[in-house]
Amino acid sequence: MVALASVVVAAGTVTGTLSALDDGRTDEARPDATGSPFLQPLPAVPTPSPPATASASPSPSPSATRTKPRPEPSRTHKRASAQPRTVPASAQLYRHPESQVLEWVRANRDDPRRPVIESRIADRPAAVWFADYTPSNVTARVRAVTSAAVARGGVPVVVPYAIPDRDCGGASQGGAPDLGAYDGWIERFAAGLGSGEVVVILEPDSIAQSACLSEGRRTARFASLARAGRVLKAANPKARVYFDAGHSDWNSPGKQAGLLRRAGAASAASSDGIFSNVSNFNGTAEEVAYARRTLDALGGPAGLGAVIDTSRNGNGAPADGEWCDPAGRRLGQAPTLRTGEARIDAYLWVKLPGESDGCRGTPGTFSPGYAYELAR
Repeated sequence: MVALASVVVAAGTVTGTLSALDDGRTDEARPDATGSPFLQPLPAVPTPSPPATASASPSPSPSATRTKPRPEPSRTHKRASAQPRTVPASAQLYRHPESQVLEWVRANRDDPRRPVIESRIADRPAAVWFADYTPSNVTARVRAVTSAAVARGGVPVVVPYAIPDRDCGGASQGGAPDLGAYDGWIERFAAGLGSGEVVVILEPDSIAQSACLSEGRRTARFASLARAGRVLKAANPKARVYFDAGHSDWNSPGKQAGLLRRAGAASAASSDGIFSNVSNFNGTAEEVAYARRTLDALGGPAGLGAVIDTSRNGNGAPADGEWCDPAGRRLGQAPTLRTGEARIDAYLWVKLPGESDGCRGTPGTFSPGYAYELAR
């Protein structure tokens, strides 16, 4: 991954966030729904996604972060006076019962760190990543998550992460072999969304970190992303699809909005808005201000909103710009669909706290030491 982008690496996820791997594991634990308390670019590291049936199992989903480009000038963080937009009827986010942190908790009941990690990370709802390109079973794996969420009365957060040339060949490299294959994979992904409420975080870094592509390849990627948004929303009208806005220390709001528009993020047929701060550490106030400015520059339907990854931003970004498992970070606001902030639809844990960016362990794998540091 380039030093100026954000990081997601293929391997584990946050509490409830999983990637779908085809390793034959079965979903033994009962799915659970967790209440939603109100609560640089770096590479995105995929973590495993959830199993769907006895033959399908979690696959890696991104969980790292990427180093950011040049910081932007300081910004004010005034609260908007507009009313918060309507959230889905179900105010609960779904916690999937398979993730690296939950596996660690189950296997280490006597570890003195376990109560803190379990209560503050493992018991929180988090995103489920689908970072492996396996067209044969992706529908079943997605359906396993969405159907379990419906049964528990919760809203799942899913992350398709298989765009070709993802992460510009960095720590989270991989994805479909070409855009034609990706288009087919997305159709199969969409077929598993069901008919209930679901939040889709469409391809972290795919837009903000597209400068590594030639202009022709970038245009083709953006066309594929716009198509992906339309396919996802057509498959499930209750799906809320969000596009990659990077974060507040990456591209300027105007520049990012221009890229987002080319990728279909201003069209109601493709998009419900944007997401920011995935696998990053920027403070919530900074990201709220950035998201609003980006939405203003983007245009499109008045209902477009933003979701922000608050999984590791409790102390904000490190002053030295360190992105790889930096010390002194803390968990951010708990995941919720009720932010009380105009145009901010949700605070989510997209990156799983405790999954390494590559310095506390192999990228994307769960580090109990780092998780405990973030949670205590």
